[in-house]
Amino acid sequence: MSAPLLGELVKHWESEQERLRQQVVVDDTEDWQRSPGFSGLERVGGVDLSFIKGDDVNACAQLVVLSYPDLKVLYEDSQMVSLTAPYIAGFLAFRETPFLLEALQRLQTNQPAFMPQVVFVDGNGLFHYREFGLACHLGVLSGLPCVGVAKNLLQVQGVYKNVEHQSQIAALQRGGDSFPLTAASGKVLGKALRSSDKSSKPVYVSVGHKISLDTAVRLTHSCCSYRVPEPIRQADYRSREYLRKHFPAADI
Repeated sequence: MSAPLLGELVKHWESEQERLRQQVVVDDTEDWQRSPGFSGLERVGGVDLSFIKGDDVNACAQLVVLSYPDLKVLYEDSQMVSLTAPYIAGFLAFRETPFLLEALQRLQTNQPAFMPQVVFVDGNGLFHYREFGLACHLGVLSGLPCVGVAKNLLQVQGVYKNVEHQSQIAALQRGGDSFPLTAASGKVLGKALRSSDKSSKPVYVSVGHKISLDTAVRLTHSCCSYRVPEPIRQADYRSREYLRKHFPAADI
């Protein structure tokens, strides 16, 4: 794509992000979210895309739905897709969201009883360059509560992987401990969470849609048997297994 066309695309995407960002809800909207033990929550979803190494176009789009609180897989959907939008930092959602939405729509059409009450997204929500990451995008367009959980720190809005950040991580003593990710403006965009006693490396939790940050952090911790919350871990594992099965010669 030529530089002028790319510039126009970025302008369009920025405008679309800003329009959709106005629709993000950062408060708890469901009764189960207000319950100390998440009473009433029965199904949690996870989404991810996995690529064959060296191929940034063809991917396996994965949706899983797990029971809650025992986190057993109830439903899975693996679909090979071809991404048409270019990768531009800060605009990942425009590449990936359409295929994740299609997976949710297939579930709604074919087995609506398994629709998740909340979706975990392997990526960021409000913790983003323009406070509208993949988890926000999917949440607004699907209408479902969404939580963004990233494995790596996005260095954005004055949040850096510096000595101070490393010392805050070291101070997380047990699973459930967290500290805020505060932008230069003073706004809290997410939290670093020690998700498990077994893992000292945190995950980065941010609001996607229709959930408060504190509830998102509490829910993420409750879904972690390991470092990564089980809905995302299962989505990642099953998408990679699908690629290994169907493309055995590929480097996954």
